[in-house]
Formats: sequence, structure tokens, C-alpha cells
Amino acid sequence: MRRLFIPLLFAACAAHADEVQVAVAANFTAPARRVAAAFEKHSGHKVQLSFGGTGKFYAQIKNGAPFDVLLAADDETPARLEQEGAAVAGSRFTYATGRLVLWSAKPGYVDDKGAVLKQGNFKHLAIANPKLAPYGAAAVEVLAALKLVDTVRPRFVQAENIAQAHQFVATGNAELGFVALSQVMQDGRLGAGSAWVVPANLHKAIRQDAVLLDKGKGKPAAEAWLGFLKSDKANAVITSFGYEV
Repeated sequence: MRRLFIPLLFAACAAHADEVQVAVAANFTAPARRVAAAFEKHSGHKVQLSFGGTGKFYAQIKNGAPFDVLLAADDETPARLEQEGAAVAGSRFTYATGRLVLWSAKPGYVDDKGAVLKQGNFKHLAIANPKLAPYGAAAVEVLAALKLVDTVRPRFVQAENIAQAHQFVATGNAELGFVALSQVMQDGRLGAGSAWVVPANLHKAIRQDAVLLDKGKGKPAAEAWLGFLKSDKANAVITSFGYEV
């Protein structure tokens, strides 16, 4: 009986394995991959991650895209999807609070107080589209607080999302840019280049909410994924990339 029991047990577990389709805000790319790997090992479920801008994901979800869960870069989009009946009421929660950073791929280029913005010794400043990207909107708030919007606006290199803004700076197409702290963190520390971590009081908090979408309702993997996202294991990964939880 023992020889039969073990294979049957594994067969039963396999039968209950499920897959979850997750739309992930571009700034959360690296931590999402690590959390997904831990989740798959822990649960036996599979995770299919898609990365992009929150604004575009909203449009895709409204047009029937087969996502089960949205990890947004803001708290407004998940709330809107709930109100419009495209997400499960009461499933929304904040999985991370993001931090904004002014970053250059060049060491020593950005000082630790962001004075480089006032000095103006740059031609291009990468910024995510503030109409679609929460980090782009936060960047504009920072410039407004510093009374620099009109001065630096002609130097904007506008990106579709925060991932593209980071790419512009990393490739040298912009000397510096506003990106997510998580994009320039490595093992809990700032990586290559130079950066100014923007004080949180210079912009509205970047609360990033997760929500169970209508297509994910009743799916074991989707519900398990959201539960795991609140776990200590997931939180340890998230905070290692500079987020607050």
C-alpha cells in the first residue's frame, strides 16, 4: 500500500496545480520575478508574469486581456477596476510603497541632495509619461516642489513607462532621469552609477495596490498568489529592493 500511496499523492497534487496570469507594473519587474520563483517552489502553482505600464494594462484588462491579477504602480487603477466591476470587490490591498530616485549611469554625476537639477549641467532628463505612469507623475510633483518644472521641461525625454525611462538613462540617451529605486538596487544597496533618493515628502506616496481581477475569481493559483504576496517571505524580497511594505 505504501508503494501505491506516494505516487497517488503526487498525482493528486499535480491535479490541483494551477497557473496564474499576472500583469505587473514595470517598476516591480525584478522583485516580482524573485517572488514568483519562491511562490512556485512553495505552492506548486505556476506564474506567468507580464510587465508593462499600469495605464496600458488598464486598457488591456478593459478590453478582455486574460489576466487574473494586477500588480499596479498606483492605488487608483485597482480601485477604478473594482468600481467598474472588472475586479473582485474587497480583494485590493497595498503590496508595496515605492520610492523615487534621480539616477545617472555615470558615477559621481548625481549628488546625494539632487542639486544637479538646479545646476542644470545636463541636456536630457528621462521621465515616464506622467499621464500614464505614477512614477512619472511623482517626478513632476518633485520638480514642482523644487520650482524647477518650467526650467527643465524642455529637457524632458518622455518614456512610455518607468522601464523605458530607466533604459534611456542606462544606455546614455539621457544623462539622468527619475526612476524607481527598485530598478537601481542590488542586494539591498544602490548599484552602479549615482543617485539621489528623493525624500518621500516631496511627492504623494506611491502606494502600489494588487487586486484580483474578474477572470481570476475562483482560481486557486490566483488566490494563493495574492496570499503569498502578503507573506514574510515575499515582504523580505520586496523590502530588499527599496520598497516599504
